[in-house]
Amino acid sequence: MTLIEKNWVKLFEKYQILNNVNQDGFFQISATQINEFKEARLMTKFDHKANLPDLFRKNKLSILPVTRGSYVIGNFDTYQDIHYNTEVENIGFSLPSEIESIDYNNLYSESSALHCAYVCGIIDDIVEEKTVPTLSGRMSTTAFDFQIRNVLKQNTYNISVNNSQCEIDGGYESLNRLLLVEAKNFTSDDFLIRQLYYPYRLWQGKVTKEVIPAFMTYSNDVFSIFIYKFSNPGEYNSLELIKQKNYIIAPEIITIDDIYNILQNVQVEPEPEVPFPQADSFLRVVDLLGQLMENELTAEMITVSYDFENRQTSYYTSAIMYLGMASKRREGRTTTYFLNDFGKQTMRRRYKEKYLTIVRQILKHEVFNKALRKYFYDASPITKEDAYDIMKTCYIYNVNNESTLDRRAQSVVKWIEWILDLQD
Repeated sequence: MTLIEKNWVKLFEKYQILNNVNQDGFFQISATQINEFKEARLMTKFDHKANLPDLFRKNKLSILPVTRGSYVIGNFDTYQDIHYNTEVENIGFSLPSEIESIDYNNLYSESSALHCAYVCGIIDDIVEEKTVPTLSGRMSTTAFDFQIRNVLKQNTYNISVNNSQCEIDGGYESLNRLLLVEAKNFTSDDFLIRQLYYPYRLWQGKVTKEVIPAFMTYSNDVFSIFIYKFSNPGEYNSLELIKQKNYIIAPEIITIDDIYNILQNVQVEPEPEVPFPQADSFLRVVDLLGQLMENELTAEMITVSYDFENRQTSYYTSAIMYLGMASKRREGRTTTYFLNDFGKQTMRRRYKEKYLTIVRQILKHEVFNKALRKYFYDASPITKEDAYDIMKTCYIYNVNNESTLDRRAQSVVKWIEWILDLQD
């Protein structure tokens, strides 16, 4: 367990939280009570379902702030799943030639991604009107009530909020609309609706214009914008997706010939003494490389902040080390991950050069090299069975049984799919 999970176990025991929820339907807890064990701000930051402590997940619990110094715990339906529509085409935009302070090849923070999206005209395209940036940062909500769904029953809870804190990553106002954006610089499976709902309720009560809530992810050099509406402002779970739009800045075309040329010229190297990848989303692998461009991160920081479970953190950190782009060091019980010089140089490169370099790093490994060769030879997608058969012919570090090979085979398929999708 992480330190946060251990402290929540102590809080549940001390205040009999589960018994109170079962008896009363919810439990109100103060920041002062949480601070007895660890700072409340850190103890309550669960932006994604995967961040919730085990006690919350097993008992289908969530936590919401209701004032500056208090929270309520209950069986609340607080998260919105995200489904990326792969049929949505990427719309190309260019950075104005006079802008020198933004490097669109190095957008590794949420704020830099938002600045770039605004300067390039992406925000105006979303709103369909000329906008100006007007809002960002932390602010207090007004007083409002809302209903939220109970995940165990068919009923709803009524919750009252009074000057709770909320945060807006970016607010953009036009003649007729106000766009409120929650941004993440990695692919997400879900997000906390509160991050859109509290700012929406605050500004819906302050302006006469249409308030548009949106969730943005910047991943693998693509801005994915999910535009929503609350069909009933008094209902937390009335969030409806209106549309998804994808944008890319000055894209350089990667062709199948580029990929084939790397395959023909790359030299296969001996396998490193690093676990063979079990990381099925290569988008997430690239996301993690991007996170490490900003800061070194401990395993716990990766787990808490980036929509990972503990086990996923282990898988994806092993994957970036397998690529030869990152390293780790251990101090006591703390493991810290960081990009090596080659990883930093690669992630600073222009779009095409960056991704073809990563392709080369993948194809230096015998399994992936053989798998892609089979794709070109057969002119058909690689199956999990194909990958499994190839893996049995290769040396793989510390994989000694067939069930482990079978699990790893899925990652081989997904990594090859990522390589081939680059040509789109």
